[in-house]
Amino acid sequence: MLTWWYSLVDFVLPFQWTESLFMKNALLAIILVTPLFGLLGTMVVSNRMAFFSDSIGHGAFTGIALGTVFAGVKPIWGAIAFSLVFALAITLIKHRSKASSDTVIGVFSSTAVAIGLVVLSFSGSFNTFSSFLVGDILSIAPMDLGLLALVFLGVVALWIFILNKVLLVSISESLASSRGVNTFLTEALFTCAIALVVTITIQWVGLLLINSLLVLPAAAARNTSKNVRQYHLFSVAISMFSGVLGLILSYTFNVSTGACIVLVAAVIFFATLIRRFL
Repeated sequence: MLTWWYSLVDFVLPFQWTESLFMKNALLAIILVTPLFGLLGTMVVSNRMAFFSDSIGHGAFTGIALGTVFAGVKPIWGAIAFSLVFALAITLIKHRSKASSDTVIGVFSSTAVAIGLVVLSFSGSFNTFSSFLVGDILSIAPMDLGLLALVFLGVVALWIFILNKVLLVSISESLASSRGVNTFLTEALFTCAIALVVTITIQWVGLLLINSLLVLPAAAARNTSKNVRQYHLFSVAISMFSGVLGLILSYTFNVSTGACIVLVAAVIFFATLIRRFL
């Protein structure tokens, strides 16, 4: 099924680091995933939702534990179901409660972590799930790439449909409502998109690093862009560049791929920040 991709990589990138099939799979995964982080990250940064995306990672980890221990299903499906419910619950409470967003997110996040730890304590499965903390994109399988491709197409289609509405809501919910925008539905779709991307990629990126991939490229793009179009394009470009260069560096120095990607994005962020003040 991926023969065409392997042949293309061999023709375009005839380097030592692309000789192994697992590196070709990892490269394709990065090309599919990093644009999503770049797109969603723009609104995460603009709406000051970094805390929310981090809490989604906690919810995904708890979903993995619940799905495996109680349902006996593949961990990722339990995580997806739990994260979507988690994201919708936070969005609903935010709209119905007078509590601040940070408070609502903090309550849900801490509750999810506590549930996950209790479940893992009863099952004695801490070591089983430790790999989800750091992730390993080099272990991605061809079947997983098919799932990533579907998620990529679905999120991009959704983003095209809701982008203008999300932008309007980020400026002013009252203004968005007066223009006929269903603010709750718009936020719910946006938060579910974040939950889906974070949850599916957490097994390859890791809980400890997942939020950084959402925030750093978008934050760097915000330092250099002059309009919304540039903001999105720069964010996607920085995210993809960080992903590919991080993969190459991890192969060269035999270190964690996720950590290398985040460090490249961090260097770009600080470089753009310094340039902004010069």
